[in-house]
Amino acid sequence: MRILLVEDDPMIGDAIQGALNDASYATDWVKNGLTALATLETQHYDLVLLDLGLPGKDGLDVLDHIRGRNNPVPLLIITARDSLNDRLRGLDGGADDYLVKPFDMAELLARMRAVLRRKGGSALSVLDNGVVSLDLISKQATTVENRNIQLSSREFALLQALLVRPGAILSRSDLEDRLYGWGNEVESNAVEFLIHALRRKLGNHVIKNVRGMGWMVSKSV
Repeated sequence: MRILLVEDDPMIGDAIQGALNDASYATDWVKNGLTALATLETQHYDLVLLDLGLPGKDGLDVLDHIRGRNNPVPLLIITARDSLNDRLRGLDGGADDYLVKPFDMAELLARMRAVLRRKGGSALSVLDNGVVSLDLISKQATTVENRNIQLSSREFALLQALLVRPGAILSRSDLEDRLYGWGNEVESNAVEFLIHALRRKLGNHVIKNVRGMGWMVSKSV
């Protein structure tokens, strides 16, 4: 999944980006509100982490602009502003959650998973299409034969991208977009290599190739 981090503090931003990358999220980091809005005009994100005290354009104004354009992207506010008024303005303004600094990275990741679950209509931290299931916390995949398989970060991210939209065909560029953030070098055969590795671990039937179009996993039956 691809995350947009909007945070002007270099130490906090660097720590969050590192933690998100370690958790298999492709993360793009911008440092002011105007850049955040420009970025959202050109790039799809699965979730936005938004600080409020931003240069250029305040975070609450950024939130108003995003929701004013009917952009439904999941959004979690991360801020030092802890007043009730700020919380109410953020949540009533369309934020999906509000987390006050300082916070533990484990809590941030848990809140992100909760927001993404709610947006996806699931109550559990597991994606399952009846052929394979993926635990978003342990990063283990489980097949119908009840085999538990540990995945690498990239393998997990690719399988997650497919299982979020079972039945949908994702092209190479679609998958690269979800797996790699700005500045990541992408080899031409990286997606094929990951799919080959997943098929070797999970079985050839789990990920289907649609010739000339991309790859998919089956819908739940």
